Amino acid sequence: MKVNESQGLRTWAEISITALRHNAAALRAHAPNGARLWAVVKADAYGHGVDIVVPGLSGLADGFAVANLAEARQVRALAPAAPILIMGPALPSERAEIARYAFLPAISSLEEAAGYAACANGHPVAVHLVIDTGMGRIGVWERDALATFRAIAAMDGVKITGVCSHFPVADEDATFTRGQSERFAALVAVLRAEGLLGGCVHLANSAGLLGFPSSAADWYRAGLALYGASPLAEYQSLLQSVMCWKTRVILVRDFESGSGVSYGRTFIASKRMRVATLAVGYADGYRRHLSGRNAWVLIGARRCAVLGRVTMDQIMVDVSDCADVELGAEVVLLGSQGGEEITAAALADLADTIPWDIFTGIGRRVARLSLDVGNASALCE
Repeated sequence: MKVNESQGLRTWAEISITALRHNAAALRAHAPNGARLWAVVKADAYGHGVDIVVPGLSGLADGFAVANLAEARQVRALAPAAPILIMGPALPSERAEIARYAFLPAISSLEEAAGYAACANGHPVAVHLVIDTGMGRIGVWERDALATFRAIAAMDGVKITGVCSHFPVADEDATFTRGQSERFAALVAVLRAEGLLGGCVHLANSAGLLGFPSSAADWYRAGLALYGASPLAEYQSLLQSVMCWKTRVILVRDFESGSGVSYGRTFIASKRMRVATLAVGYADGYRRHLSGRNAWVLIGARRCAVLGRVTMDQIMVDVSDCADVELGAEVVLLGSQGGEEITAAALADLADTIPWDIFTGIGRRVARLSLDVGNASALCE
């Protein structure tokens, strides 16, 4: 939907195509010359709306990366000619469709390779081999990688067209990350020297690309940074926020001193207050863990404290200093308004979680609205 369709919505997220494209261009400029971008659009493009993000990256993303076959189908419908990497292991029952539609599965074992080889129909199935260099999630163990690569290379019906790994602590441990990058590069050099690898190599995620750009060899996988949140604070200035999440005031009431707010009466008014009820709650993704954590929203570019416990469908905020608040007024939950901003990192800190969780936790009741490139200045104003 377009941004001008927000009238009548209770809670919605405006997605700036201009900011999205700015971030993609900034990451490309930061990467080594010639490195190509896998745009990570799993989990509904990190909650931003895959049907908005994929077309919005036209001409900037070299390929798209997803978590599973269902997501690959969605992206294929939006970008028929783009390479689509499935980063998570597939179920055996999914392999035939993956092979038939030429998705690129990431595999972690000889057994997976043999399974795809059995699905070949006249030409080898292209796969990317994942090497576990420290993530501890999927992949062939680093010590077994060369032997496994050789064994798969000898198989009929399957062809390794890419090799990859993943950084677990690129935003936390520079020493480990450098060592991991060096070991992976050395392994890739051996594979190329033996003539086993002619395809693409990718290791760097957002934190890896920003903090260790030399680790982005052929390709890099950008997720969080693409959406305007840097996993490394020192690079935040390179990026622009893509999402502005809004809701509306649905009720305004005066509370007397001693009145309780929300379940558990964890907040008791110490004086006469004006309180607004907003049309958003934890069912929409506004975290219950924000209860009692000094969270705030923006109304008319003014900070309004969240009071009491977040409930399923509503939250209450202090509007004692906002005498002009009207029913239906727009409220910013995430994003900027005037000179104030609420970032995903700030919400994550208050809720004891991470920005990835904030973005992907925004629920289906929240409409995603595409902000046209020509109307970019309207975001969160």
